[in-house]
Amino acid sequence: MNPLTSDLDFVLTQGRSLWEELRGSRLFITGGTGFFGCWLLETFAWANEKLGLGASATVLTRSVEAFQKKAPHLAKIPSIRFQPGDIRTFEFPPGRFSHIIHAATEASAKLNEENPLLMFDTIVEGTRRALEFARQCGAQRFLLASSGAVYGQQPSDITHVPEDYGGGPNPTEPRWAYGEGKRAAELLCALYHKQTPELKPTIARCFAFVGPHLPLDMHFAIGNFIRDGLGGGPIEVNGDGTPFRSYLYAADLALWLWTILLKGQSCRPYNVGSDKDLTVAETACAVADAFQPPVEVRIARQPTPGKPAERYVPSAKRAQVELGLKENFGLSQAIQRTIAWHREGNL
Repeated sequence: MNPLTSDLDFVLTQGRSLWEELRGSRLFITGGTGFFGCWLLETFAWANEKLGLGASATVLTRSVEAFQKKAPHLAKIPSIRFQPGDIRTFEFPPGRFSHIIHAATEASAKLNEENPLLMFDTIVEGTRRALEFARQCGAQRFLLASSGAVYGQQPSDITHVPEDYGGGPNPTEPRWAYGEGKRAAELLCALYHKQTPELKPTIARCFAFVGPHLPLDMHFAIGNFIRDGLGGGPIEVNGDGTPFRSYLYAADLALWLWTILLKGQSCRPYNVGSDKDLTVAETACAVADAFQPPVEVRIARQPTPGKPAERYVPSAKRAQVELGLKENFGLSQAIQRTIAWHREGNL
């Protein structure tokens, strides 16, 4: 039995009206082997089989063999084929495609720190390549997986950043290469839409998430906390625990992305994330309490008195009001489901 059955059934049911739009469709997905991509493929394959959609997906990946080891059950699905290649230079597969999902960006803090120019080039050149392919293959719907990093440093007095916030990253600071790259990627979507109006790019500005397939050994704090807890603790908070974050569960993430692809307005960005904010220390404690008995939490540094709050929290009102989306899983439930998936050894 698929350990994600309940999540996949949820997305299937909640997205019932969406799936009919994919009947007989042919999708091309970049970044299909990452966290976002695995959830898009999981939910696509589930709906395709359960509803007999007769759809197919071609997935661009740098290493087919690596993905076969990571998710062998997805690699064996006949309706999903894999094309090896680099997002910046990949060969265009023949024929027409109806939908393009561009989620290929290595959201790697290590890469952004060590080679920000490569990070920037990969995002910008890769997005242009994907858009050029969309124009050539006749696709009308295009989803860009962008990021909340486009807003730059969120002001401490803005608790939930909205899509019309006019701030941005510091263009003279290399550490913002990822955010500036995503800003340029969004501009490319607007430029291609202007030149080719039948191509309708939609934009999902993604924040922080938790769920199965989330790496537990990268720069995702909640993933590291779950890793520590699974190891028996203690859960280590490297900073002072005061920054504010929010976490949307992966099943909600998948539903939101499919909705934005199929129902979103062209070049109108939608924040994707939970608006239920809490500090990193509170997040660590929530993870600790998910284990029985609860594990210890250690916070490396004491907070600095008077320091302005650091925030990375979206306003989700646009997606809620215009697309009817909502958060269906609370943080406690999301953490429990993620832990259970790892304990079951996943697939």
